[in-house]
Amino acid sequence: MMKRLSLAIIFACCTLVMAAQDGIEVRFLGTSPDIIDFVWSFVTAYDDDEDAESDESRHAVKAALERYRSGESQPEGWTITVDRKNGYLCLESKYENYYNKWEMCYWNMADKKHKLFAYSLWCFENGKPSLGQYDGINFLRYNNSTKKMSIIDTPGFEVEYGDISYDLPRTGKDITVTRWDKNGKKTENTLKWNGSRFSY
Repeated sequence: MMKRLSLAIIFACCTLVMAAQDGIEVRFLGTSPDIIDFVWSFVTAYDDDEDAESDESRHAVKAALERYRSGESQPEGWTITVDRKNGYLCLESKYENYYNKWEMCYWNMADKKHKLFAYSLWCFENGKPSLGQYDGINFLRYNNSTKKMSIIDTPGFEVEYGDISYDLPRTGKDITVTRWDKNGKKTENTLKWNGSRFSY
């Protein structure tokens, strides 16, 4: 189970930014990368960095992808969904009252020169968000010409933490934002994609 540490998400993001100053190279076969190419490039971006082994979140995704690629089954309580057609990947783990959900997807941008890749992790306890060490969303912009992607600011909205979670789209283009009140009642809002950014 992932350790819960305050401010650790900031450290993880800073480490990634340092590792990706010159961009993360995305290697692929064919004419353009697919979701596996984006995810693999992201989770292996700083394998040589001394902090790489301590990033349990990305290590879990990397290990699941290695099993998926070799045709091995996932451990008990773990499932992986790969939808190449829709550019979506989801890894889920369940243990007792805990549930972790990693989602990754990408969008074609309106300028036709870039793609937007998102990597999201949210942890839940007893069905409600429970902020974990690596929870949050990272956005990277992929350049079709250089074949590299770089971390960017969240496009068009601020990520909130607490009794809130974000679901990336498997179909469609919008992000679903779910909020829980004190009584456990959920309300949903939609962050709509316009080709370059999101807005309510």
